[in-house]
Amino acid sequence: MQLSDLSVRRPVFAAVIAILLCIIGVVGYLSLSVREYPDTDPPIVSVETAYTGAAASVVETRITQLIEDAVAGVQGIRTITSRSQDGTSDISIEFDPSRDIDTAANDVRDRVGSVVEDLPEDALAPEIRKVDADARPILYLAFSRPGWTSIQLSDYIDRNVADRFSAIDGVARVTIGGEARPSTRVWLDAERLAAFSLTPADIENALRAQNVELPAGRFESKDQNQTLRVERAFATAEEFDRLVVGRGADGYQVKLGDVARIEESAENPYNSFRSNAGTAVGLGIVRQSGANTLDVADKAKALVEQLRPTLPEGMRVAIGSDESLFISRAIENVYDTLIEAALLVILVIFLFLGSVRATIIPAITVPICLLSTCAVMWLLGLSINLLTLLAFVLAIGLVVDDAIVVLENVYHRIEQGEDPLVAAYLGTRQVGFAIISTTLVVCAVFVPVMFLAGQTGLLFRELAVAMVAAIAFSGFISLSLAPMLCSKLLNNAERGRLARWIDARFQRLENGYSKSLDRVLNKPLIPLIGVGLFLACAAFFFTLLPSELAPTEDTGVVESQISAPEGTGYERMLSYMRKIEDELAPLREDGTLQNLIIRTPSGFGTTDDFNGGNVIAFLRPWEDRTITTAEVATIINKVIANQSGVRGNASPRSGLGRGRGLPVNLVLAGSTYEGLVAARDRITAAADNYPGLINLDSDYKETKPQMRIETNLQRAGDLGISVNDISQALQSLLGSRRVTTYVDRGEEYRVIVQAEDEGRESLADLERINVRTRTGALVPLSSVVTVREVAGPRQLNRFNKLRAITLTAALAPGTSLGDALAFLENEARQAPEVLAIGYRGESQSLRETGGSIWLIFGLTIVIVFLLLAAQFESFIHPGVIIATVPLAVAGGVIGLILTGGTINLYSQIGIVMLVGLAAKNGILIVEFANQLRDEGMEVGQAIREAATRRLRPILMTSIATVIGAVPLVIRGGAGAAARQSIGVVIVSGVSLATLITLFLIPIFYSRVAKRTVSPQTVGRKLDSALKDSPEPAE
Repeated sequence: MQLSDLSVRRPVFAAVIAILLCIIGVVGYLSLSVREYPDTDPPIVSVETAYTGAAASVVETRITQLIEDAVAGVQGIRTITSRSQDGTSDISIEFDPSRDIDTAANDVRDRVGSVVEDLPEDALAPEIRKVDADARPILYLAFSRPGWTSIQLSDYIDRNVADRFSAIDGVARVTIGGEARPSTRVWLDAERLAAFSLTPADIENALRAQNVELPAGRFESKDQNQTLRVERAFATAEEFDRLVVGRGADGYQVKLGDVARIEESAENPYNSFRSNAGTAVGLGIVRQSGANTLDVADKAKALVEQLRPTLPEGMRVAIGSDESLFISRAIENVYDTLIEAALLVILVIFLFLGSVRATIIPAITVPICLLSTCAVMWLLGLSINLLTLLAFVLAIGLVVDDAIVVLENVYHRIEQGEDPLVAAYLGTRQVGFAIISTTLVVCAVFVPVMFLAGQTGLLFRELAVAMVAAIAFSGFISLSLAPMLCSKLLNNAERGRLARWIDARFQRLENGYSKSLDRVLNKPLIPLIGVGLFLACAAFFFTLLPSELAPTEDTGVVESQISAPEGTGYERMLSYMRKIEDELAPLREDGTLQNLIIRTPSGFGTTDDFNGGNVIAFLRPWEDRTITTAEVATIINKVIANQSGVRGNASPRSGLGRGRGLPVNLVLAGSTYEGLVAARDRITAAADNYPGLINLDSDYKETKPQMRIETNLQRAGDLGISVNDISQALQSLLGSRRVTTYVDRGEEYRVIVQAEDEGRESLADLERINVRTRTGALVPLSSVVTVREVAGPRQLNRFNKLRAITLTAALAPGTSLGDALAFLENEARQAPEVLAIGYRGESQSLRETGGSIWLIFGLTIVIVFLLLAAQFESFIHPGVIIATVPLAVAGGVIGLILTGGTINLYSQIGIVMLVGLAAKNGILIVEFANQLRDEGMEVGQAIREAATRRLRPILMTSIATVIGAVPLVIRGGAGAAARQSIGVVIVSGVSLATLITLFLIPIFYSRVAKRTVSPQTVGRKLDSALKDSPEPAE
């Protein structure tokens, strides 16, 4: 007994199953988490080793190479990238997405442990961390108050605000930008130290000895015990002023205030965070891996509202950046698109059938299928994200198709005079095979998508699962619930005026189609030549389409990296950034920008390099502006280009590769840096003539001004001065040494020793620094050291154990990432010094998936062909059906050319979908023609009858699919670019394929079907042979 038979015989049973699916679906929907994209971050383990005072080249050979060699054999490594800077080595190891990060980190720990003994003695033990690639603030809050210094602001936030945000469920950590944490700065005067015969080491020793707080035992008597504690006497600048650091020749007590200026100042004064032209402190909220972005951001915003009444008078909190805004808007837009698509599809069905009762049947399948899909997603641990919602929108046009085919056939039989119950029973049986066939084919299209390589595979796996589930449920519902509803809702009643008018139009259309089909079947050569020319044109246009990872989204955020020459001072960099801020002020004043954040130097944390800065511009919400993010990026790029002394790139934040920097990231790997520099210079020179790249730059610059201090060991030995004494004296006065701490209102802060600004400006200042000899006399440092100026690289990078230089660039408008990379790759391959080419960021994602999607496309066609061959019991019929696939793809290409689209992840997925959608119409015609031939009709008559009879369901299903995708194309706002590129492919591909299929399938079928037999032929032969054979004896 077939499923449809059971549902017609037992209507309550069919209804109960549908209701149960809805209930489970509602539970699943309410339990699903909401995020932007599926969780695709690869497992990354980092190894950080500090070797204070060592040059970058020493760090590279003594630490980085040893650790790289040790970890290289760990299973599942994709890339090893490292950075050796003065004093630190950072190695990042990226693993296959399938690898568990905990076991990967343990494997790395074991391997690193085996080489720790070989590292230099002074190097600290390597720190191994499970760095989450997602660790980027999803929300920036800018706190400001007129009249407060940045120290007061930082202290208030540190004490009262930051901890409250870090306690939110799902927050990994809170970073503070522009933080000026209070500290006591001891500004030493080298000349005064010399006058009192003191060295920096004497000051440090005095601070450590006097500024202590120790337990001092206790008094114990019969009645009570009392704990003793030596009080720390130093907490304010005035108290440190009075700290005794030595004695003069006449017994005078030398106080710290005599040789230094003491003040409360910022621990790291080289840090500026400005929001909307005012000094602010930025709170960056980083979510935990796997946490729900929207949920975390909503809780953080709710906490801001709670804090507002308790903040000091005049303190303002502005939401600087909010990644959740783009996500929530994009998701809202997809929900709206979902509703629009559902309404349009139902309207189309109503217009075709002209009956409200008939329209209910396919309309009811939409919510049931979507809810059932939610249940499957919940069981598989997926999330509601832009891609699964996109799958829902695409599914709307598809899930009604099967129900339409059933409904149309039953409706036709009732009009022929059959009883509704009998018509539902026999009508569904008649199309049951076609429905199972189309459902399997469309599902089969998405199965290979699940096996896509790299990050893209992880991204689109959820879309594929959602589509397969929705289409499978639609096949199930159309064979269970739909026939039962047909038997109950459809009747033989007189049709309304609208239904009669529509029916008359259809009759005319069918008659016109039938005549055209006769002409085409009699003279098939002209249409075939036309189709050939159409395919040739599409193939030519396809070669012209640019390729990229994902279309440029209007995300509402522009990020800019600014860089000045190596060695630029903090004050100079600050003035550059202030000029840029002033020139961008009009954008803020006219309301284009909601918030403009300027950070100097770039990045978080302390750094010795001040030649970088960040400009982050946040635009107003989509409905409040007409300017796009790309236009704002162009304006900012012009402003940066007009600044003398700096260069930089402003680019819209990518919708897919969030926080990955510039789109072009090509790694040149070789054996020596000198060879790579020669190759880099040649590539850069060639790129000057290529207009598609903006600001091509490399991460290896041999321009950082450095001074090498060489100790005269013989003279130093005579005087009894060690290299350590020299290093310490230099570090105390020219660096900034954290010597001790003090407590203020329950918080512990640092005491930092350094020379005054004017005491560390030039070489002459070395004359003033003194060190103590063996006899206790002071000698100037310049008598035991010589200094030479050199320029060297700031950092040395490696990629997969080879020395490497990374080229980065932004793209000029109209240039695709694929074209830009192809140009650079071609240049790099011509350089003999380059042994390997690698990619990072968005470029890596594009290259990982570029070829595999076409392999998937080929696999899809093979799978569909084999499925159809199994169902039709013939290798010829599937060939006829598959012949329509190139037409659909050609239609999609024409659509992309007309709308100025590109070949990207979304349009490629659309093209893969077209395989199933194009095959559907062919299946309906071929399957019905086979049925008619089984009833004894000759081939030519059967295909004419089948094509004419199936015209209405084919047009209805195709128009439903197209109309379902139209809102994707039309609707703007957040996330529009991705929706449009998949929508355009579906709309143009299905439209053109349907029109041509209606003529092409009959031509092919009429020519080749004579060589085929019915799928049941062998079975019938066997049955008749069994009947004729005598019964075997017992």
